[in-house]
Amino acid sequence: MSRDHDPPRAPQRRLVLKGAALAAGALAGGPASAGAAPLPPQPEPPPFVNPLVRQRADPHIHRHSDGGYYFTATVPEYDRIVLRRSRTLGGLATAAESVIWTRHTTGVMGAHIWAPELHRIGGKWYVYFASAPAESVWDIRIWVLENAHQDPFAGTWVERGQVRTAWETFSLDATTFTHRGSRYLAWAQHEPGMENNTALWLSRMANPWTLTGPQIRLSTPEFDWECVGYRVNEGPAVLARHGRLFLSYSASATDHHYCMGLLTVDADADADLMDPANWSKSPSPVFTSSDTTGQYGPGHNCFTVADDGLTDVLVYHARPYREITGDPLNDPNRHTRVQRLGWHRDGTPDFGAPVPDAAPVSDSVKESA
Repeated sequence: MSRDHDPPRAPQRRLVLKGAALAAGALAGGPASAGAAPLPPQPEPPPFVNPLVRQRADPHIHRHSDGGYYFTATVPEYDRIVLRRSRTLGGLATAAESVIWTRHTTGVMGAHIWAPELHRIGGKWYVYFASAPAESVWDIRIWVLENAHQDPFAGTWVERGQVRTAWETFSLDATTFTHRGSRYLAWAQHEPGMENNTALWLSRMANPWTLTGPQIRLSTPEFDWECVGYRVNEGPAVLARHGRLFLSYSASATDHHYCMGLLTVDADADADLMDPANWSKSPSPVFTSSDTTGQYGPGHNCFTVADDGLTDVLVYHARPYREITGDPLNDPNRHTRVQRLGWHRDGTPDFGAPVPDAAPVSDSVKESA
């Protein structure tokens, strides 16, 4: 999530906002080495109709072991956390929406309820989200809710509190994943003394709301396309495929410059995720605005699979127009969108271009030669 407001000097949140719309580029490390075995043919995904959910930004879709899709996202009012459920991915478009938690009227968790993510950990449900005190709306931090009920629409959501990082600075967009038996948290945060809005960070976790430390910096805005309007790396999302971990993220301001980058680590080589040297970074954005398809500012994504359980799907938000009047954060039309995630023959993801509205996307991304 990103905002267009200047917090007090250090972590200007707007630096977390816009990425330049350059053509998608190759991963750091270049093309596959000679002799790399091609991937098997990708199955044809079912058609999707976009936008999937209107006026829902920073989307997160969890496909649970019950086969259902669980959806949450930022609402334009920034005041509550919503949840939808459907037996099919496309069914989320018309699924009933429930409010599972509402901001406080005063004090912490009272403003800017941003970028919720729903995760199932140890037999309980957890929601990670960003918020600020009602009296200091840009002092944004990461918070956690817990629900022990089997059904996240039932039971009681307990406020587990703030995720404490190394500094009390602007932080948001937390996501969690496991690798080789360890649980990790990735998030965006401003580092004191750095000339940026936010960088990407990683730490192991002691439990779903506590970091063990240390925390390492995975990426900071350095390329021109990461620094348009604001110097921002945010919205990390992790996908494990083909012996590697891929971590996508969003960059620059939240207008049409917003775009996505990619980090990669060779997970099959017993690489230590906590060593920044093991992560490679794409020098070019991998997903950008498209005048051809009429989609602008694509970003803050997650990954899921289609109803067939095989086809990888990219979930993200974008606007259907380029020009915005006023603060982009006051424009409500960042719509949730889905499309097939393709794969290059070297085993790296092919994001393609954001597909046009109201069109099947099954043919929109072809496997690269």
